[in-house]
Amino acid sequence: MTRKTKSNIEVAFIYLFFVLMAIIIAYPLIWTVGISLNPGTNMYSSQMIPENWSFEHYKWLFTSPDSDYLIWYKNSLVVAVTNSVVSVFLTALIAYAFSRYQFVGRRYGLYAFLLLQMFPALMGMVALYILLNLVGLLDSLYGLVLIYIGGQIPFNAWLVKGYFDTIPRELDEAARIDGAGHFKVFFQIMLPLAKPILAVVALFNFMAPFMDFLLPRIVLSSPEKYTLALGLFNFINQQFSTNFTRFAAGAILIAVPIAVVFLFLQRYLISGLTSGATKG
Repeated sequence: MTRKTKSNIEVAFIYLFFVLMAIIIAYPLIWTVGISLNPGTNMYSSQMIPENWSFEHYKWLFTSPDSDYLIWYKNSLVVAVTNSVVSVFLTALIAYAFSRYQFVGRRYGLYAFLLLQMFPALMGMVALYILLNLVGLLDSLYGLVLIYIGGQIPFNAWLVKGYFDTIPRELDEAARIDGAGHFKVFFQIMLPLAKPILAVVALFNFMAPFMDFLLPRIVLSSPEKYTLALGLFNFINQQFSTNFTRFAAGAILIAVPIAVVFLFLQRYLISGLTSGATKG
């Protein structure tokens, strides 16, 4: 077998792998879209896209007086935006401190971040529930945001610290020679240079509240405070309820804000995903 033939076979296998992965990813999405266009309530159909397809379920979500979908959507957006903005700011500050300064407990703090990442959040659900109840933030979007922000700081701080470590310290020193203080160096030099990794953190923190079901299920109990994942669950969980088609329509619309944020940040994402966490 010649080298050229061997190379062509390898390329063919690579393309075959990508085609298979595309089918695996696209099939559930197309199937969900088809269910959302089904005029009835049945999740099964002889065709992936029904012949008598309709947007009635999408219309019901936004116009029916029995639908709280807009309230759930607003709650999810509030939690997602707040979580993303505050997490990026706090993570950048913490990562900057660990990257640029030497202080007592620095090494143990980094070890603590690594240790906290090893345990799933599920282990602390009971403690979080009791804590929120003690401070009066149970059944509150503020309490939910607080847990999201605090829980994601260890991983995000370690990631952003690795990126900050790749930025030459000579830039800091040159700025301080020109009279810049600590905060001026942070805001005018470090943050602009760290846009790629901060965009990654912002996107991940924005997506989390839309995808998470378990934490809102534990924290929230009032229907008017539900997030989308928790609210949509009621479509198929309530007694005698089989609204799989409405559930599918609501689930499809979750992708809209995530896609908008992704398109807005995509110019930073490629470089950000391949950077950070490279130096300890």
